[in-house]
Amino acid sequence: MANKLWEPNQSQIKSTNMYRFMQFINEKQGTDFNTYDPLYQWSITNIDDFWAAMWEFAGIRSSQPYDQVVDDVTKMPGAKWFPGARLNFAENLLRYRDDHVALVFRGEDRVSEKVTYAELYDEVARIAKSMREVGVTAGDRIVGFIPNMPQAVFAMLAATSIGAVWSSCSPDFGIKGVLDRFGQIRPKVLFTADGYFFKGKKIDSLGRIADILKELPSIEKVVVVPYTETIPDISDVPNAVHYLDFRSNEDQPDIEFEQLPFDHPLYIMYSSGTTGLPKCMVQSAGGILIHQIKELMLHCNLTREDTIFYFTTCGWMMWNWLISSLSLGARVVLFDGNPFHPDPGMLWQMAQDEKITVFGTSAGYIAALQNAGVKPGHDFDLTPLRALLSTGSPLSVEGFEFIYDEVKKDLQLSSIAGGSDLNGCFAIGNPMLPVYAGELQCLGLAMKVEAFDEGGNSIINQQGELVCTAPFPSMPIYFWDDEDGTKYHKAYFDVYPGIWRHGDFIEINDRGGVVIYGRSDATLNPGGVRIGTAEIYRQMEQLPESEDSLVIGQNWQNDVRVVLFVKLTADVQLTDDLKSKIRATIRTNASPRHVPRKIIEVPAIPYTLNMKKVELAVKKIIEGQPVLNKDALSNPEALEYFTALPELQED
Repeated sequence: MANKLWEPNQSQIKSTNMYRFMQFINEKQGTDFNTYDPLYQWSITNIDDFWAAMWEFAGIRSSQPYDQVVDDVTKMPGAKWFPGARLNFAENLLRYRDDHVALVFRGEDRVSEKVTYAELYDEVARIAKSMREVGVTAGDRIVGFIPNMPQAVFAMLAATSIGAVWSSCSPDFGIKGVLDRFGQIRPKVLFTADGYFFKGKKIDSLGRIADILKELPSIEKVVVVPYTETIPDISDVPNAVHYLDFRSNEDQPDIEFEQLPFDHPLYIMYSSGTTGLPKCMVQSAGGILIHQIKELMLHCNLTREDTIFYFTTCGWMMWNWLISSLSLGARVVLFDGNPFHPDPGMLWQMAQDEKITVFGTSAGYIAALQNAGVKPGHDFDLTPLRALLSTGSPLSVEGFEFIYDEVKKDLQLSSIAGGSDLNGCFAIGNPMLPVYAGELQCLGLAMKVEAFDEGGNSIINQQGELVCTAPFPSMPIYFWDDEDGTKYHKAYFDVYPGIWRHGDFIEINDRGGVVIYGRSDATLNPGGVRIGTAEIYRQMEQLPESEDSLVIGQNWQNDVRVVLFVKLTADVQLTDDLKSKIRATIRTNASPRHVPRKIIEVPAIPYTLNMKKVELAVKKIIEGQPVLNKDALSNPEALEYFTALPELQED
């Protein structure tokens, strides 16, 4: 039985947006819900009624009403959401235009910069006017190769106000990684900064931009934001213009919000691309809007009084998710840089200074805090903090306990899981429910998620494949350059026809909690028994000798053997005694079948730019297969060590 770490009191429950929404449903539908589970069950059996209620409760702004909620709720893929409606994404995010602070920017080398909602509207209006003057129209692709700074938000909102499609890469992407993404979608305008700061150093971007443009003839204009230099030299960048020269100087311009169908393209997101060219997932304006508002408003309980932060770059879906907080009038904190510079407590100092109420991060960052001995709750005043969100990879039981021991006792810890594919979550937090160590609190409203066994049967209290058996509005509308839908179908529907298979290995328990065991694609099958890699990682995180680890299944003698790669802490050697300790820890706390046959020391563990371990890429390396897109990795040089390891050629 999982350990209960936190539970809201009745006063806290009744003050939530989720509780207000429940009462709203009771009045509309004649129901009598007073807890989450019956509300959830109603939402997945009355999907069209749920989304109609969400539209009304969220106050979605549209110039034309919808004819129906969904044309065929049994059709997946291909269900059409809110046909007839016409709206604009940016208009819904810019509904507030007052002196309330909208954006706070903190960079490594800068003091806090603040932008009010009135200033945000004005700046977006100026950029949108200039975009129109250079010929940007609905459907054009506008891209960002830019730090997580206010100008990225201005550019995205300006583009989407016109109906252009926004896509972005973090400036730490390599040239090939950028071309693999932007080269497929052929953008018209690119926004960048002259550089960025990382660990106190200035990193130039313009040199790489000049090289990128050689392979991107579709780019007609490059808008350069000064960041590392006051007046950057842009003479070597074709079609470049300084941001302030591009920005319209018209007196108090208004925004002409293009009114477009619900399923008009909004974002192009990318798969990690570690095993091939990244998939370009096209997402709809209306689908992303209503799905993200549902999560932010109900599951995160976000209001105008909140200050929300998520540690992210513009190349990760959490940036897109975070920016939708503007639709609720919240104060959004943007940070760009290294979260451990100049010291490991830096983000918590920012949380104290900015009075952050919702703090978002990754499981990897929490593990790094633990290893660094940081105790945020002891060193900083975190009184305003009421919720902490974690995603990117499964958060260990020890990670949960660390948050309550060393950050704050009275806190909702929401481990969340979904993906770039849906720009949101399948499993998520809930301000009305308790928090159990190692568990995500619940499945998201109207997300008909199940765990399937190998026979395609729905199972409870057992590990299985994460599937979604009903459509949802934020599903990709299509993949770029996939006219017949082959790539789309293969990505999600080739295993269970008409059912979304996400590629995660999960367990749903009888109280509705969810445990994530890692990617099912990286699931280990020793002796034909499926086990998740996260179970091994949880044990490794307990060992002080282990700084990081990665586990794969190696095909060996007509079976699969578990191979554990470990990066050790300084001055620790991989002795036979340490190997025995590792095996004993895993055997005792996981199971005998989790125990690795091989334990090999490596100098580094490879990660994607979104800080996910690349198990599949390592598996390909050791099997002699090519890894096609190493630019998707933050440290591609780490893969070199895994080539032709002699230990893997022997029993």
